[in-house]
Amino acid sequence: MSIQVFGLPVSRGVAIGRAVLLASSRFDVTHHFVDPADVGHEVARLRQARDEVSAELMALKREVPEEAHAELVALLDVHLMMLHDPMLTDAIVNWIIQRHYNAEWAVASQLEVLSRQFDDMGDEYLRERKADVEQVAERLIKVLVRHRKGLMAPDAPVAAPPRDQAGEEPLVLVANDIAPADMLQFKHSLFTGFVTDVGGRTSHTAIVARSMDIPAVVGAREASRLVRQDDWVVIDGDAGILIVNPPPMVLEEYRFRQQQSELERARLKRLRNTPSVTLDGQAVELLANIELPSDAPAVLEAGAVGVGLFRSEFLFMNRGGHLPDEQEQYEAYRAVVTALNGLPVTIRTVDVGADKPLDRLSVQELRHEHSLNPALGLRAIRWSLSEPDMFLQQLRAILRAAAHGRVRILVPMVAHLQEARQVLALIERARASLVEDGLAYGAVELGVMIEIPAAVLILPSLLRHFDFISIGTNDLIQYALAIDRADEAVSHLYDPWHPAVLRLIAQAIEQANIMGRGVSVCGEMAGDSAFTELLLAMGLRSFSMHPAQIGSIKQRILRADARALGAALPAVLEADNPQEVGGALLRSGGSRPIRAGLA
Repeated sequence: MSIQVFGLPVSRGVAIGRAVLLASSRFDVTHHFVDPADVGHEVARLRQARDEVSAELMALKREVPEEAHAELVALLDVHLMMLHDPMLTDAIVNWIIQRHYNAEWAVASQLEVLSRQFDDMGDEYLRERKADVEQVAERLIKVLVRHRKGLMAPDAPVAAPPRDQAGEEPLVLVANDIAPADMLQFKHSLFTGFVTDVGGRTSHTAIVARSMDIPAVVGAREASRLVRQDDWVVIDGDAGILIVNPPPMVLEEYRFRQQQSELERARLKRLRNTPSVTLDGQAVELLANIELPSDAPAVLEAGAVGVGLFRSEFLFMNRGGHLPDEQEQYEAYRAVVTALNGLPVTIRTVDVGADKPLDRLSVQELRHEHSLNPALGLRAIRWSLSEPDMFLQQLRAILRAAAHGRVRILVPMVAHLQEARQVLALIERARASLVEDGLAYGAVELGVMIEIPAAVLILPSLLRHFDFISIGTNDLIQYALAIDRADEAVSHLYDPWHPAVLRLIAQAIEQANIMGRGVSVCGEMAGDSAFTELLLAMGLRSFSMHPAQIGSIKQRILRADARALGAALPAVLEADNPQEVGGALLRSGGSRPIRAGLA
């Protein structure tokens, strides 16, 4: 039976493939693919864990009090029987061998399958045995996690998943949610798209999906419950639709759309070496956002003129609680700086919290209904200043990397002048300590991210301390409109076209230009072609986005007349409905057919 599930479109395009379900059980497990050569070792880990759990259960049987003997012993016998039942153990082994799942993921995946089977049973007694299976699986996972700690290096490489048993069919990922750290592990895999039950358009999971340049839909509610392992699915990233087991005619239509999308991408690639200049001669800087040093080649391939945002926090994630030391950070930053061959690299200091927790806090813990709002808590520069030793390590590493090329430091979520003064003092301490240690370092420009409305209102004061600003539109919209951008329940209220949002952005750009400071936009609006003319009209001449988005943005810039756009801007900013007014005015005021031969 074919069904459609509706969600939010967050990364455009069409993906067609077999569904791979990410375990969405109540257990917190890691998800990664094991190398084919290590499958035997992973199966051995599982069997060792099974034997250990079996021994634990046998020991519990011997310790059962006499007065409760019969009932408890019978329950433990049931658990032992389930532990050795081929429906559980053999099936888990198959997940490891056929899908190359790590053992913890394999256990959780088989639990999902069995849970659905128990839920469908007509007999109430049998349905209640689901709890016994969950308890057995929980014991297995706890032993596996305990063994993995200390055995797996924090930066262990993740193998790409197999296409399928025949090595031909593409795969798409379906999950309740995907943590940013898990997204990084899947970043270089063979998934052609993904769908999650939860999330918003600018949740960090959605942002990473766009950086992977694959179709994605989030906020699809019950998708992970409706889709079964190996179902054929279509992800329509333009409309935000997931189609499960599509009819042949629908499948052929989407295959045609896939081909058209590939042709469009090939056409945009021809703009790679074309200078980014508007029709009226305004040069526009196109920079790239990256998460890891391995992303550097994509920056050059896309024709970017530098890195406008290196999200350093991803070096700190998925490491089992072991944070990178100064030397490891230095080597990572230096790798990007040297790979860029003299182009500027803007390194944002660690921005953790909210939807990007470290391993010590899970997303579920941070989002618990009784917890404080993590987006308003100890995150970004607030967290760094609360951990001065860690922050000094990062600053030293960045300054050392600056000896190898052009480096800029970007400080996130600044709202107070006192924070700016503390950062400047710590940078001076870092320089002094490097001199004392006899280590080389380079000059850096210092920038501040404009993400909080308060920062816009005190921008002239802030700019006395900083060389440039970078506007993080995702958080600026979130804080201006009081919306958790990762919460699909309020995602319909997240509005980049809100008059207040546009006026804040325009004000920040104008003030930076007046004071002669550099200004760029590194948030999602920079890579969304719907806002290109608007940002040009505001006076923006530096955009930073995912490498995959540069071609489409450059195409819009080449067609634009910046002076004409600027003349149309006041009417847009004063409108009650800027999106409606702005679309017509900006199109008529500053967009023309692209010059022949450019595309």
